[in-house]
Amino acid sequence: MPDSVFTFADEEERQICAFLRNPATHGSGDHPVEIVETHIARVFLVGDDAYKLRKRVHLRFVDFSTLHARHAAAVREMEINRPHAPTIYLGLVPIVRTEDGSFSIGGHGEIVEWAVHMRRFPQDAVLSRREEQGPLSEELAKSLADMIARYHQDSPISQTADGARIMAPVVDQLSSALSYGYPDVAQRLTEAFTRITPLLIKRGDAGCVRRCHGDMHLGNIVLIDGHPIPFDALEFSEALATIDVLYDLAFLLMDLDARGDRQAANAVFNAYAAFEPIGGEIEGLACLPLFLACRAGVRAVVAMARTEQLEPEDQAELKAVIGRNARLAGAYLAPPPPVMIAIGGLSGTGKSTLAALLAPHVEPVPGALHIRSDVERKRLFGVPETQRLDRQHYRVGTAHRVYSIVEDKARRALAAGHAVIVDAVFANSEERATVEAIARDAGCPFVGVWLKAPTETLIARVEHRHGDASDADRRVVREQLGYDLGEMSWHQIDASGTPEHSLAEVRKVLASLGVIAG
Repeated sequence: MPDSVFTFADEEERQICAFLRNPATHGSGDHPVEIVETHIARVFLVGDDAYKLRKRVHLRFVDFSTLHARHAAAVREMEINRPHAPTIYLGLVPIVRTEDGSFSIGGHGEIVEWAVHMRRFPQDAVLSRREEQGPLSEELAKSLADMIARYHQDSPISQTADGARIMAPVVDQLSSALSYGYPDVAQRLTEAFTRITPLLIKRGDAGCVRRCHGDMHLGNIVLIDGHPIPFDALEFSEALATIDVLYDLAFLLMDLDARGDRQAANAVFNAYAAFEPIGGEIEGLACLPLFLACRAGVRAVVAMARTEQLEPEDQAELKAVIGRNARLAGAYLAPPPPVMIAIGGLSGTGKSTLAALLAPHVEPVPGALHIRSDVERKRLFGVPETQRLDRQHYRVGTAHRVYSIVEDKARRALAAGHAVIVDAVFANSEERATVEAIARDAGCPFVGVWLKAPTETLIARVEHRHGDASDADRRVVREQLGYDLGEMSWHQIDASGTPEHSLAEVRKVLASLGVIAG
């Protein structure tokens, strides 16, 4: 990468970078040193090692103009990242100027810079690179949700944070920066913040504001031995990283959505919500439009900062990034009214598979909240989703409790302004009437879908199902076939084909009703 691409604060910074870019510095012979550059740092990759240096910049949100500030940030980076990625973060090393005026990594001399020493990992293992190869798998999406949920559980709670006061400067700065080119987005941002200020305060009081990662996007998560590992947590500002946990999650959801992988974004979202790591996740859905918009806005403003470091002829790509993210922020701030979709059918009709495929197509971003009775039953009894329960856990009284939980979650999600897909058998006409009434009471559109398939298809599916929350087997299917379903007013769909065929048929129904785009 030629020097002309870089800008340097002073001659010493240029010399240090030239030193670290020299293969001879690392004893790597003729192999070039690779460089990854962000708006505030440069990472030099060579062999099994990586050395991260902070740029000598003074921006709106960070001041790295002094050696003391850069060293403090490097120390903090080690403190907050090493517990979650111990195999990556190795330590700090000084860059020193020796008596003869040359530089060395470590050794004796005047310390002129500090580098975070890391174990290098393949760049193709970073999830932003993997995403370029195609959508993330459902399994990986769920692993991401699990990792983030546990990260948030382990994150220290802010004892003094006011959820609204924390977001206020973010909204103010973004509104100010976006007002010049995108005044409508800036205005929507301010209005959305004002509207949910009471909820932000309430979430802060409930322990939802914590010292989070702060920069949890695909470029800061790497897959090592099949497990997603977060790195490069925001270290230079405790204020910017002490945030609502859903704001932390929103960066990843926005990143996936912006890359066109709404399916993975929805899978992460639903797995995280089902995990319920902190509490209040469903009520917090009312914050998501603002949080997503702020994350897209941050990406636009960061691109603005990067343009200031480049020559005019090199700014075109970043200006496109600014526009794309500003428009994305505007879209997040204009969510459609919530809708309630119920998917019923006997075991083996593919209710849960269909709901998971359909959820990303139902606005708002990142798609509908998928509430599944089988999962709620397992949570009720405190067992993993895939652990089988015996018949005593399926008695009538238990079924009523499970449906009550499902119905309560649906009410709360609709009240938060978020779309819901409820997935249960719904063989009883009273159960169907109740779920319809929930939508009616919330003033939301309701669509009921009833899936049908031949007996042999139902039995074959449940007999070949593995690693799923459902415990249904051949005997359960036979029992259900004897149910008196009563009058069926829901849209009936032939689910004997592939899941994709069922999805296409349901989407036609929803499009005809104006619930989703055709």
